Amino acid sequence: MVLKESDSELDRGDTAPAFDLPGVDGDRYTLDSFDTDALLVVFTCNHCPYAKAKFDLLNEVAAEYDDCAVVGINPNDAEEYPEDSLEAMREHVEDGTIAYDAYLRDETADVASAYGAVCTPDPFLFGREGGEWRLRYHGRLDDAMSPDDEPTEFYVREAIDAVLAGESVDVPDRPSRGCSIKWPEE
Repeated sequence: MVLKESDSELDRGDTAPAFDLPGVDGDRYTLDSFDTDALLVVFTCNHCPYAKAKFDLLNEVAAEYDDCAVVGINPNDAEEYPEDSLEAMREHVEDGTIAYDAYLRDETADVASAYGAVCTPDPFLFGREGGEWRLRYHGRLDDAMSPDDEPTEFYVREAIDAVLAGESVDVPDRPSRGCSIKWPEE
């Protein structure tokens, strides 16, 4: 495990980079697949202790917010990390470990690269503005700095609440922490 902190080149107000990725359910997903007011894109995986520590929080957010889609995207090299394969992702959804609105496979990691994601989890919250998804928050999901810490503040909930209320997000962008993305060999 290599600990990294997120440092995307996307700025607040930037348009979400497009994607067309397969989901564990057999469907393909694009940004247009989500008809909500907010979209939380989280680059994540099955094996990283930091990502695993956020499964429950992301599942709760997906269940609690009807107007916010939670989309997990796994960009890790499945050849080197078989626990991050599409089949293993599917098993996590089938057994209830992961209950996001969509769990997608970024086999080439091109989407992770386009977003500037560097770690798992690496969350990006978008709001719909003028028919486009615009970045409203990029940073930590909560204040827990290690997988064993219990969070006391939930930055992602504050940010989602602001987006859904049509307000500016006052939560500062704090770098997310997690395992480095395991980039596939070209």
